[in-house]
Amino acid sequence: MAMAVPLPAAAALLAVLLALLPLAAARLAPFLWQDLAFFGTMARASLRCRRRAAAKPATTLLDVFRQHARRRPRHPLLLFQDQVLTFEDVERRSNRAAWALLRRAGLRRGRTVAVFLPNEPAYLWTWLALAKLGCPMACLNCNVRGRALRHALEAAEATVMLASPELREAVEEVLPELRRAGTAVFYLSAASPTAGVEALLPHIESAPEEPPPAGHRAGVSADSKAMFIYTSGTTGLPKAAVITELKMMMVASLARICGLRPDDVVYTSLPLYHSAGLLVGLGGCLDVGATCVLRSKFSASQFWPDCRRYNVSVIQYVGELMRYLCNTPERPDDREHGVRLALGNGLRAEVWREFLRRFGPVAIREFYGATEGNAGFINYTGKVGAVGRANPFIKLFAPFELIRYNVERDEPERDHRGLCIPTKPGETGLLVMKITKSAPFHGYAGDAQKTQKKILRDVLAKGDAFFNSGDLLVMDTEGFVYFQDRVGDTFRWKGENVATTEVEATLASVSFIQEVNVYGVAVPGCEGRCGMAAVRLKDGAAFDGDELFAVTQDALPNYAAPRFVRIQDALQVTGTFKQCKTHLVQEGFDPAVVGERLFLRDAARRSYVPLSRAAFRDIQQGRLPL
Repeated sequence: MAMAVPLPAAAALLAVLLALLPLAAARLAPFLWQDLAFFGTMARASLRCRRRAAAKPATTLLDVFRQHARRRPRHPLLLFQDQVLTFEDVERRSNRAAWALLRRAGLRRGRTVAVFLPNEPAYLWTWLALAKLGCPMACLNCNVRGRALRHALEAAEATVMLASPELREAVEEVLPELRRAGTAVFYLSAASPTAGVEALLPHIESAPEEPPPAGHRAGVSADSKAMFIYTSGTTGLPKAAVITELKMMMVASLARICGLRPDDVVYTSLPLYHSAGLLVGLGGCLDVGATCVLRSKFSASQFWPDCRRYNVSVIQYVGELMRYLCNTPERPDDREHGVRLALGNGLRAEVWREFLRRFGPVAIREFYGATEGNAGFINYTGKVGAVGRANPFIKLFAPFELIRYNVERDEPERDHRGLCIPTKPGETGLLVMKITKSAPFHGYAGDAQKTQKKILRDVLAKGDAFFNSGDLLVMDTEGFVYFQDRVGDTFRWKGENVATTEVEATLASVSFIQEVNVYGVAVPGCEGRCGMAAVRLKDGAAFDGDELFAVTQDALPNYAAPRFVRIQDALQVTGTFKQCKTHLVQEGFDPAVVGERLFLRDAARRSYVPLSRAAFRDIQQGRLPL
């Protein structure tokens, strides 16, 4: 017979159990409370965006900006050099630009306008002006030229291009073909340096300040195309990723999710033609009503002086940008700043630690996501080196998987049923994200073939569809996710997979190396690709083959140690600091082609020695084994 527990004793026991519950949960699931809290934050942000988009008429990011402009008209929205533009200033300027575009370009709802501008205030008020007219904006990369520029315009079906005179040469190169295609071209300037191209700024200055009729945005919904952002890959022609009104709001809310507040001042030097600078940085400020400090281009020497000058509290970064900051000479005032939060991606663990050591306890919110992707990760715990966590609650609504990938065949591995094989903790796999109604993949404008190529089918069950990220990641036993490499950057040598990012992280620790870019090159008679590294030396430093050999010998498996090293004065990168590998791979290690100093790993001498033409011939003819 069971004994009854007195009521006071039962209450006391319950109180003790409740008190011990958080401790027990922390031991069994150490990140449970953080996971729950972040799930709540994400759920609120998603519901807010979806509720806005479902309204009749839809409340878009433009409408959110205009609400801020009415509530706090004199609050600074954009700081650029010595200019201060308030929410009211930008509202009026965008109204004028909208009227000028209506009158001079004859814009109508739904027509795509390509914007070919560097980082400057005109980018913001042009974006909002086009939104007020119901016209999608195609964000052209300022570095594209010729065929790639024409392709970008064609993919988005742009009928108008707004350009900066700074990009005159690029405009004039394609102007005859644009005229034949009926594409109107305008300069956003007071005068035009090109015959036959009209300067739009005088018409903007004389246009009314009142908003254009709301009818121009009639019918705009969550699924309406808001803009096209081009993938910043290092090969091939640019692909125009479709950004809908709902997706634009969701991406803009990322900054709020990471902790952005209305009283913050955000500093970005990232290009506005890319989603990080435009939607996370500037869009995040439109979402919460914060202030954005915009710089035309990144400068390591002016970064912290700018942060002090503008009282910056939040910075945007990509990994290479942070490394550039850590490579500047140390100063006594390195920690004298008001930055509390850093938002970005691509930050390597060793740079992360060095940044915190040198510049103080800044909260770093590393995130992962592709411009065209349907989901992503946020590292909300501050785990150094991780791009995020596999939050079990979020995964219920946005399923993803890491699957085994055969680097040599460049395809996922499948089992006897024809389905993909999930990886185990610690095993590198291809990240794929399930395409659902709540996590759609909108693809690329004007390129159905490439859209389909990014969809992987029959992944976990027959008939399912997943977005193929093209990225190799690994998850540890605690659920933290780490970026490994891009598919295509990873190469196979001596029967083993070599992740370029891992080799680059090792070589970056060498005392005389400033920058490094690792890739694989073809060698006659050898399977796979052989490791090669292009490096830039630190100022005043000399190449030391003995030291490099010792570091690679100690820190890397033999198959991963680069066989060739190429010394460069500067490493080529994209506008978002992604390293370019294609031309390096094509030039290989032929001294007659490269024209720069080349070194060969010599195991007998335990050093990297100059690569002579005779040694190159021996390698080509198989007399000198690698």
